[in-house]
Amino acid sequence: MGNGCCFGDAGGRTAVGGGGGQYKHHNDGPNDAVSFFLKSHGYHGLFSQIELSLSASSLRDRDVLSKSDPMAVIYIRGRNGRLEELGRTEVVLNSLDPTWITKVNVTYHFEIVQTLVFRVFDVDTQFHNVDVQMLKLDEQQFLGEASCALSEIVTRSNGLLTLDLAHREENLKAAHSGSYGKLTVHAEESMNSKITTEMLLRCSDLENKDLFSKSDPFVVISKIAEGGIPIPICKTEVAKDNLDPAWNPVVLNIQQVGSKDSPLTIECFNFNSNGKHDLIGKIDKSLVDLENIHMSQSGANLYLPAPTGHDYNNKVLKSQLFVDKFSESVQYTFLDYLAGGCELNFMVAIDFTASNGNPRLPDSLHYIDPSGRPNAYQKAILEIGGLLQFYDSDKRFPAWGFGARPIDGPVSHCFNLNGSKNYCEVEGIQGIMTAYTSALYNVSLAGPTLFGRVVTVAADIASKALAEGQQKYYVLLIITDGVITDLQETKDAIVKASDLPLSILIVGVGGADFKEMEFLDGDKGERLESTTGRVSSRDIVQFVPFRDIQGEEVSVAQTLLAELPTQFLTYMRTRDIKPKSMIL
Repeated sequence: MGNGCCFGDAGGRTAVGGGGGQYKHHNDGPNDAVSFFLKSHGYHGLFSQIELSLSASSLRDRDVLSKSDPMAVIYIRGRNGRLEELGRTEVVLNSLDPTWITKVNVTYHFEIVQTLVFRVFDVDTQFHNVDVQMLKLDEQQFLGEASCALSEIVTRSNGLLTLDLAHREENLKAAHSGSYGKLTVHAEESMNSKITTEMLLRCSDLENKDLFSKSDPFVVISKIAEGGIPIPICKTEVAKDNLDPAWNPVVLNIQQVGSKDSPLTIECFNFNSNGKHDLIGKIDKSLVDLENIHMSQSGANLYLPAPTGHDYNNKVLKSQLFVDKFSESVQYTFLDYLAGGCELNFMVAIDFTASNGNPRLPDSLHYIDPSGRPNAYQKAILEIGGLLQFYDSDKRFPAWGFGARPIDGPVSHCFNLNGSKNYCEVEGIQGIMTAYTSALYNVSLAGPTLFGRVVTVAADIASKALAEGQQKYYVLLIITDGVITDLQETKDAIVKASDLPLSILIVGVGGADFKEMEFLDGDKGERLESTTGRVSSRDIVQFVPFRDIQGEEVSVAQTLLAELPTQFLTYMRTRDIKPKSMIL
């Protein structure tokens, strides 16, 4: 789910941006499915997938007791002049000269002038454990802005362009050129390889860089671009107090590296909370070299560069790098599965408990405004369903309500929204909206708020499709105004559902305290555990309070769906399910 956004004490000493084993939808490699998708949507010109890497120097220091904690945000200017956000980097702590790991992909069109805008922000300390996608930019300190055409970068022989950061665009005339530092952008055409390498790295006999404890080592892997420029592509986590560390698996796609023979620089640093990490040692190897190290079951010595820059004066260390595992596999992308005919099937469950208020009164969360202005429930349905509907061929969506008493019946914690006793599906997103409005006049709001039954019914549908050999993946949207009262029962149902092709999106509406909901979301890396002690096989839940994203740069759909391709790919890859078009 959400990534940690910082690299430092506040960021939990974890890997940042493109770290080992993390598959992010925006980093999935371009392939034939991308070309098919673009052409089917009217893009017939010359286009390529471009990967942008960013670094900055001499940034303004906006912190009093430490250096700024910068994050970069990349936009593209649309035909209407408005900016569309392409992506955000991670936050680098205590640095005025950051090199960001997170890459941003953009489709380059020869026949279009594509204006890119880069903005750098100093992220306040209180937000260091917040996913970067959830950060409200108006709450961060602005450090500078630059812009250029994508063609200006790709036409450079080394793919590098350095820009002066200035004040916000509307005040450029009043800005002093260069006073905000510089931003360097590196552009490289992405390769089409789906070959992925997984490695287990460890070191022995590292030099101790700390006075009162052992070193806290981590590894940075960089590829060497044209002109000898190092481009960081991966960081490991920090191994605390350890001179013989072994790190979690590192996963590299060949497209990140270039080829198996491309040179890589592997640097081992001692972590310092002030951002000034000590170089313990480094080594220059390609993937082929690392594979040979693994096969020989021996280590390779690290070295410290000579101050003069002459390689023959490098200091060879007794510290060694070992590769305990080296394996290769084909990693199909999200678009590969879609191109192969896999469908995403949308389902929705709506909270009809009495805490929502009388639907006939304007202060109710279920109030239907005569002016046509949608309430929070309707907004969530329109935004999430409006996006997912295009991935479902028949557009027939299961829709349920819970926490209400249907006419002449007991309180139900999963009833068909369309009023039918026999089937739960409705036609299209408009069908959900119509059934929702109708249900408000045909049920009595009651309670309590229980999720267990709804999750179980959705899981049964996914289980049946799986048993029939259908390549489908289900997405259940639950919209609620309150904290659930069957937390453990819901956990049990989610743990069971984690083995199925199912993801659960939860939107909290209203002003309730949703802290308990966060237990269902795996953003902090903790897996849910059932009553019997069984642990969920993967994270399938994403929760967001609707109030946190209203009026911000990102929509509820962007926030909730950002992790869906990752959850989807985790399911497919761990079960070795190949796209149908790839099955011979």
